[in-house]
Amino acid sequence: MTLDQAAAYAEELAARPDAERELAALRAQWDDELEAAARNGDYRVRGVAFRALAQFRFRQKLELLRRGLDDDSPAVRGSALIALESLSRDHPGDVNKFRPLLNELASRDRNVAVRRLAIACFKNGTPDPGTIRILDGIAADDEAPAEVRKGAGAVATLLVKKQRLARK
Repeated sequence: MTLDQAAAYAEELAARPDAERELAALRAQWDDELEAAARNGDYRVRGVAFRALAQFRFRQKLELLRRGLDDDSPAVRGSALIALESLSRDHPGDVNKFRPLLNELASRDRNVAVRRLAIACFKNGTPDPGTIRILDGIAADDEAPAEVRKGAGAVATLLVKKQRLARK
């Protein structure tokens, strides 16, 4: 079984409430291989590793995500962002933990897809006023790609709504 296949199986197990122990055993079995894959010289292998973090629901490996978010390869950064977005759906603190790096990726990454994925991660976080200002700035930037502006505006609007609901 490859890491990719094990991750797909882990995702199936995670969807079943009665399979927690089996998922934990699978995590333990693939722990070292996942770590090695995240440090592999081939960007494709690293990308699989960061996607697998989310599929395994490997919350203990959040710090490993930082490695992916800082990677030279846009494909690896994208995979790490997809993993963070998935892991943070039930844990807004995950976005908060990486907020400065996400702000940088959303504002300045050279790859449009990476910028869009970083922006998408914010929807799962708490409504930070600084992030809302950054997203509003991106949305108003005529030099930013249209899809980046649109995503930033939509997420900024969502965060403002969350902020208003939190005040009630």
